Amino acid sequence: MYWCSLLLHTEIPLFQEKLDMAAYPVESIRNFSIIAHVDHGKSTLADRLLEITGTISKTDRNKQVLDKLQVERERGITVKAQSASLFYNHEGINYLLNLIDTPGHVDFSYEVSRSLSACQGVILVVDANEGIQAQTVANFYLAFEAQLSIIPVINKIDLKNADPERVEKQIEKLFDIPTDECIRISAKQGTNVEKVLQKVIEKIPPPQCNTAEPLKALVFDSTFDHYRGVIANIALFGGEIAKGQKIVSAHTKKRYEVNEVGILTPDEQPTHKLYAGQVGYLIAGMKEVTEAQIGDTLFLYKQPVEPLPGFKSAKPMVFAGMYPIDQTEYNNLKSALERLTLNDSSVTVHRDSSLALGAGWRLGFLGLLHMEVFNQRLEQEYNMSVILTAPTVPYKAVLSSAKLIKQYGKDQITIISPAQFPDKLSVSEYLEPTVLGTIVTPHEYIGKIITLCQDRRAVQKDMLYIDENRVMLKYLFPLNEIVVDFYDALKSLSSGYASFDYEDAGYQSADLIKMDILLNGNPVEELATIIHNDKAYAAGKLLCERLKETIPRQLFEIAIQAAIGKKIIARETLKPYRKNVVAKCYGGDITRRMKLLRKQAEGKRLMRKIGNVEVPRDAFIRVLKRETDK
Repeated sequence: MYWCSLLLHTEIPLFQEKLDMAAYPVESIRNFSIIAHVDHGKSTLADRLLEITGTISKTDRNKQVLDKLQVERERGITVKAQSASLFYNHEGINYLLNLIDTPGHVDFSYEVSRSLSACQGVILVVDANEGIQAQTVANFYLAFEAQLSIIPVINKIDLKNADPERVEKQIEKLFDIPTDECIRISAKQGTNVEKVLQKVIEKIPPPQCNTAEPLKALVFDSTFDHYRGVIANIALFGGEIAKGQKIVSAHTKKRYEVNEVGILTPDEQPTHKLYAGQVGYLIAGMKEVTEAQIGDTLFLYKQPVEPLPGFKSAKPMVFAGMYPIDQTEYNNLKSALERLTLNDSSVTVHRDSSLALGAGWRLGFLGLLHMEVFNQRLEQEYNMSVILTAPTVPYKAVLSSAKLIKQYGKDQITIISPAQFPDKLSVSEYLEPTVLGTIVTPHEYIGKIITLCQDRRAVQKDMLYIDENRVMLKYLFPLNEIVVDFYDALKSLSSGYASFDYEDAGYQSADLIKMDILLNGNPVEELATIIHNDKAYAAGKLLCERLKETIPRQLFEIAIQAAIGKKIIARETLKPYRKNVVAKCYGGDITRRMKLLRKQAEGKRLMRKIGNVEVPRDAFIRVLKRETDK
């Protein structure tokens, strides 16, 4: 009886009334997404749209309703795209509007491209104060290439420094959108937001599909629930889907039975069926997120269809080693990683081990923010503290040695750790990943930013004045030059005004070398790095200096050297502890003093021959950890 009374007192309705989605034909459906630069007010606009359509009740607590992760609320950013279905009556017709809120940070642009594949139009939000930023440009072109209708919205007009006229001119100059098409709103205060909904209905076309056709559903996102398995977010491009139907995945060819379908409002709401043109979720007993492959097509058993063109899968741009602080925590960290990667399919995981740090993993991330967010989620959601090594990027080597080509079965290999770096004699050329970076900055900082880019081996591709005091620069960067601290350096040079965005630009030939660190002539495997020849001396010197500060002094001298092959390029010497052997000599002959000092030096030399330098674990951690104070 206890649980019965408990159920009576809970506020959750036990039996939700299932919605009948047949009331919304294809003509009255609009699928759209909100895209913008980070912090331009996407999630706030989404909150107002949810309130106006009555999807959520109006309270002061509605802040970033669609940002469900703790890390999203703390940092005020969107990490995972979220969708919600809104019901809106316009001119006597009931419309079903499917809204997808997307992230604004460059690392999560693959989330944006996934969301756009399920849409027919976008709302492009621009801050009236800051104007067009780098990510605004990148997101506009993503939508433009997908041939979507674009509704420009200028947000934050309530700020006292807002200049919507200037922003309208920027939009007209860069994107060729007439100024009279821009809607000026304040998402925070709700000014003019209703007009955005009306524009969505007028400008965005309904999906081109038919309920009479066989089922064709695109999987554009997925999450993992420990009780129900994988929840796949789907967009229907044809047919209808209901509980009990047998469906097949075009990618894995596996067969499933549908357990539940429904829409997100933004919480899950089961429905009897989903029809062509609608966006919702599906639970079909999938055990792993890898089964709900993003970009996969689902169809009815024995009714195969032509799969929808899948969009690009996420490519890791940054690799870092992850090790438990205490090796006894290895199994707990392993299960935490498995559970977290179920919800973040873009992270790649390879087993790795190191003499100094023990067993661990080499993880591939989309960028530095992605790495930080992943680490923060590990700490918050699973209470795990880990050691993250300095991030590296994936290099490639074109092999010339027939023996190695036979061994690998191909003439080009990818190198994700220095241990895999092949010798120069067996390689015709090394390749490094490059990115095309876009920087939008006030013009007074141009000089400093150009110098910074040249220091990072960047090649200028374009320079365009957006208006009289804002400039857009395009540079081709080697990825390893921007991966650690470029963003921070750019922000500090420009007093926080410059914005940066990049996209993959393939590989280019580079003069790469492997730099080893030697302690008394013995190489330390964990400290080896792959680096460009021009930067080797400075990096070697810095690493030697940092090691000198962290390795404890011994009774014998320690030579800390950076070497490329047999050539030493930097050296620091850690002096030994020594006893004052001449303390007992007061006066007397100088030869007596010299004899005692010579004897001590002989003993130290002998000790250095037989003594091993034990690098303590915390010294490794301090050197390998990302340096934020460089």
